[in-house]
Amino acid sequence: MLIDAPRGLKGVVVTDTALGDVRGTEGFYHYRQYSAVELATTRSFEDVWHLMIVGELPDERQLAAFTARTAALRELPAEVADALEVIARGSRTGPLDGLRTALSLLGSSLGFRPVYDLDAEQRREDTLRAAAAVPTLLTALHRIGQGLAPVAPRADLPYAANYLYMLTGEVPQPRTARAIESYLISTIDHGFNASTFTARVIASTGADVAACLAGAVGALSGPLHGGAPSRALDTLDAIGTPDRIDGWIRDAVLAGDRIMGFGHAVYRTEDPRSRMLRGIAQEIGPALGGAALGGTALGGTALGATAGADRVAFAVEVEQQVETILAELKPGRELHTNVEFYAGVVMELCGVPREMFTPTFAAARVVGWSANILEQAAERTIIRPSARYVGPAPG
Repeated sequence: MLIDAPRGLKGVVVTDTALGDVRGTEGFYHYRQYSAVELATTRSFEDVWHLMIVGELPDERQLAAFTARTAALRELPAEVADALEVIARGSRTGPLDGLRTALSLLGSSLGFRPVYDLDAEQRREDTLRAAAAVPTLLTALHRIGQGLAPVAPRADLPYAANYLYMLTGEVPQPRTARAIESYLISTIDHGFNASTFTARVIASTGADVAACLAGAVGALSGPLHGGAPSRALDTLDAIGTPDRIDGWIRDAVLAGDRIMGFGHAVYRTEDPRSRMLRGIAQEIGPALGGAALGGTALGGTALGATAGADRVAFAVEVEQQVETILAELKPGRELHTNVEFYAGVVMELCGVPREMFTPTFAAARVVGWSANILEQAAERTIIRPSARYVGPAPG
């Protein structure tokens, strides 16, 4: 018997999860029993990684052991490292494209076997090995694409600081590392989004961890899922100056164009991630201004401190005017900034080049994907929906 479901499975519950939830009407989301925003502002990335994979926040001893364990997994097998130049040359859309190929090679090199054939501990180990390697893969692919040599990971740096170090070759300022770490934590997981659901579908077949993650990356590469942070900044660039905001936004709304960085599939109020990142941008904008990582050497835009403060103020003004104009032209519709709007501003301030915005998102979400893979693999039931045939009648 067929059961009709809405397009895109909107609102359809397909499984149970203990990993977290998004409460869209409240503007709240959580990882397990903890507020995700609170974790992003008070905990380290390794803390939350442990929470998602092991099931609890670590104590001091557990955190030290987990941090050392995952840091030791950042190095790539020689055959994977040697192949990255070829992969980078063939990746027409950048590091995220190359990551799919690199993950498949990594899984083969490390001898990943189908999760169906593994016990819970080995599945967990495979997710840690893959997730720890993702920042190394992404930064190496980016640097090779820029004509630069990859930077080897440092086991003495935390996850976020090491990511920025491998991206630039320079140890980041503490507040820069913390700003990016807060962003990474805030994007580890977010309900049954397209890439997470893709990872779970593949895991339900019993495939290996690398296959699950490569599929998730493929889903993330679509512009409707993971490509908005750079597009939101493109909108700020297109508007240009405060006096152009009203006219530009009105023209876009009346033309039916989507304003990137606004609206969300789940939230009917302000996205809590956007609120948090706005605060981070307002805090670091005057101090960093995009010069903290030498962004111009990596294809980014290094703003001066004054320009950084101006950028944040302009983004806030655009946000306020967009919401005012939308309330006037689209009454009854609640459209607010989503995570991508201020994520782009924060990453720009920290010197991350735009082509690395979505890959940076992937460097966080790989942990959430991993947790979902583990949860799905434990169910050992394949996800196999049906479709209604509406084509020509068969002969």
